[in-house]
Amino acid sequence: MWALVALLLLVPSSGQAATLEKPILSLHPPWTTIFRGERVTLRCDGYHPLLLELRPISTLWYLGHLLLPSHKKSIEVQTPGVYRCQTRGAPVSDPIHLSVSNDWLILQVPYTAVFEGESLVMRCRGWYDKVVYKLHYYRDGQAVRYFHSSANYTVPQARTSDSGRYHCSGTMRIPVESAPMFSAKVAVTVQELFQAPVLRMLGQVEARSAASGGVVVHCETRLHPQKRDTPLQFAFYKYSRVVRRFDWGAEYTVPEPEVEELESYWCEAATATRSVRKRSPWLQLPGRGSLDLAFTTVPAPQAATLAPSNKPLSFRKPPVFRSVSFVTSIPNTTSSGLLFPLGSGPPAGPPACAPPTTSLEQSAGALKPNVDLLLREMQLLKGLLSRVVLELKEPQALPELTGTPETPTLHLSMKGVTPETTTVET
Repeated sequence: MWALVALLLLVPSSGQAATLEKPILSLHPPWTTIFRGERVTLRCDGYHPLLLELRPISTLWYLGHLLLPSHKKSIEVQTPGVYRCQTRGAPVSDPIHLSVSNDWLILQVPYTAVFEGESLVMRCRGWYDKVVYKLHYYRDGQAVRYFHSSANYTVPQARTSDSGRYHCSGTMRIPVESAPMFSAKVAVTVQELFQAPVLRMLGQVEARSAASGGVVVHCETRLHPQKRDTPLQFAFYKYSRVVRRFDWGAEYTVPEPEVEELESYWCEAATATRSVRKRSPWLQLPGRGSLDLAFTTVPAPQAATLAPSNKPLSFRKPPVFRSVSFVTSIPNTTSSGLLFPLGSGPPAGPPACAPPTTSLEQSAGALKPNVDLLLREMQLLKGLLSRVVLELKEPQALPELTGTPETPTLHLSMKGVTPETTTVET
């Protein structure tokens, strides 16, 4: 009877075996490189069947392809190599590669994958925790951080651009200060949390929104398999204007009056803390002439190929003209873009919007005598003022004015004008 019960407990129910996930293998302390002689602890956490209530479930440990004798949930190891674990009925866990070094200086990096937005911590450690002075951290051969003495290098919110080959250098007092020492290089990869989103219009049947009659667009992205439970929020933009702020919904309905400007829309996906934000390209229509919707009859414009970058919101996308079809090279086309039948030209006569020129010429001819008269009067006034100023300064310079009740006549002659004599009485 007990044998039958044990057999039933060992056999999983229908579909249960396919849903079992990998056990999680962890390392304590969380560094993949240690000094020779040190020990670290490996722990295997995974799903255990109901048989756990009857007797402890053994855990299988692997070093490379070698099966270790221990069946406990955690073990201590000091041998370098690739470790894996397995629980009953579950697949093998992801590996952990443990390195053992004899160097004076080692660079310790996390054993688990680091994703965008997470904290990246590195530790430059001296032999058996000796203090390291004049500490430098390097990425791909370039110095990225300096410390006076031992300290961890931390990137609060890692990006994929932080990936590279890291190492460190420094001096130690053994017993006096040594020459600079260098650690081995360690590859660090920052995993992409989710792909850059793409804004797509739903199919012609689903695109029409029954509520508002607009077009439904969807902001699509894909999370990393290890982070598929990470919640994301979405925002939608028209050019640089926000049309819907960050929300949990990945769909947005473009209003009916703005359907003709679908290509000016784009979206943005981000984590709830905004530690990772990624923008999509402009909305790509299904193709020219393929947008056969009842609420628009204009041809679909050509999709833009430029995507917004991760800079401040500043967009100058060229406007899309839909009312007139432009012709680039067709015979019998005028500079204004108007088409005329073959063998004919534009209508004779000035355009309807051109102002009449006859009245302007007549007005200019009528104003010319008045201008000439004004010039003559100004010349006459200038001469009179000159005589008055000269008389006030030097009365002796004008002897002919002494005792004369009137001023001499002033003759002014201008080209094309009959000489006139003007008498000025004082």
